[in-house]
Amino acid sequence: MKTTLYIDADACPVKDEAYKVARRYRLKVFVVSNGFIMVPRETLIEQVVVDAGPDIADDWIAERAAKGDIVVTQDIPLADRALKNDAQAISSKGIPFTHDSIGSSLASRAIGEHLRSLGEVTKGPAPFGPADRSRFLQALDQAVQKAKRLG
Repeated sequence: MKTTLYIDADACPVKDEAYKVARRYRLKVFVVSNGFIMVPRETLIEQVVVDAGPDIADDWIAERAAKGDIVVTQDIPLADRALKNDAQAISSKGIPFTHDSIGSSLASRAIGEHLRSLGEVTKGPAPFGPADRSRFLQALDQAVQKAKRLG
């Protein structure tokens, strides 16, 4: 089984780090977005531009990610869909989504959406920093090693 890396790319701050890991392991990468994004011109890296609209990029990834694959996303529902397909999912901050953690992540997201719909001002995510970048590289490397063990 060959591992494929799917990047939910529209707001992903770790694309370059993902490319670096993909090169090391010779992984096929799909960079999926609603608009053009500069990607390296390399055989293993392919840009996929989908129609604009809610969840179109997520649908494209979720329809393809399968056992042994890795999805990089901040989108909790997409991570849930990837896990249901037996793929791994990792946030750009290097936090793996797991079957044990996804339920609470979905619940927290729903609570935040509900509070915002009531007019509450909620605190956004902490700023992305160098420690997040480092944690992502480590988590992606571990995910690739796990995928290799499965294969």
